[in-house]
Amino acid sequence: MSMKWWTGSSFKRSLVATSIGLSMILVSGCALLPSEGEEEVLPTIKPAAISKKPEYPVTTATLESKIQVMGKYISLEEETLYFTAENRHIKDIFVKNGSKVEAGQVIAELDVEDLEKTLRNERLAFKREETLMKETLRNSDEMDPVEFEEKQIAFEEKRQKLVDLEEEIAKSVLTAPFSGTVVTVSVEKGAQVKAYDPIAIIADTSQYVPAAKLSKNDLEKVAVGLEVVVSMNNVGKVKGKIKSLPEPKTEQENNNNNPGNNANKPERPEDFMIIEIAEAPKEVTRGMPIAVDIITSRTENAIVIPPSTLRTIGSRTYVQVIENDTKREVDVEVGQQTPTQVEILKGLEPGQKVVGR
Repeated sequence: MSMKWWTGSSFKRSLVATSIGLSMILVSGCALLPSEGEEEVLPTIKPAAISKKPEYPVTTATLESKIQVMGKYISLEEETLYFTAENRHIKDIFVKNGSKVEAGQVIAELDVEDLEKTLRNERLAFKREETLMKETLRNSDEMDPVEFEEKQIAFEEKRQKLVDLEEEIAKSVLTAPFSGTVVTVSVEKGAQVKAYDPIAIIADTSQYVPAAKLSKNDLEKVAVGLEVVVSMNNVGKVKGKIKSLPEPKTEQENNNNNPGNNANKPERPEDFMIIEIAEAPKEVTRGMPIAVDIITSRTENAIVIPPSTLRTIGSRTYVQVIENDTKREVDVEVGQQTPTQVEILKGLEPGQKVVGR
């Protein structure tokens, strides 16, 4: 009886021990397995929003059409001085930049010593010719008319040669055509110059005006009296109007209109569009660069919209107008256009809204 109890108790203890061992094996086995990662959370994908086209109010504005050109300050009275003799050396220059000169004052002189020597010799020879001519005149009644005429012609040719030499020597001295200021001296003493090479520029500094050269296309769009705005760096803006336009070019000037032909051609006030202003700023100097806005047209209280709202299909021009959260197409008539605004002559009223593209 007691033997059975022991045996049953032993079996139970053995069973419990086995269970505990299996549990320990299972636990240790789980510890050896890799741990599972946390479940990845995916972001919510939102559908792309449909872009809304921009909307713009119909407004009014002062609308201006402009032509923009570059120019500079020039003097209404200025002249480029040059010699007409070919390949001569500068003997002396009597002025420098900024020199004040009076009308007739000597500016520069060419070296014509060879011509002066030739002139002295020709004058001595001509004196002998005068003596011979006097003798010819005394005996003219006894001479053949043809022979007498030939002697007269020969005598006049020698006289004209003297006159030509004297004129050429006189042209070797350059003088100021009017009182003013020497604003440019282009050569140095001893330099060799060709005919019509610029030597100096004299200007009346009390008559500085803004001016600009115009292309043929721009010239067709402007007229005397149009308003302009002159802009100068570090000086500001000055309002004025067109006083005069350039003189029309001749057919020959148009045919020769290339940089090579005009490289040394002196500029004249007549080549420029002249602008009239109340008073030139004190900072102005000859040649100061300027920007010129020419107002070719102006409309006050014009109905305007941005260019991006205008639509065209064939010959039709229209806009999309917003009314009660809906869009409708409206045909429009267009007037002036600038890079930022379009004038609407018919079809829209201020306060409406139009759709951009």
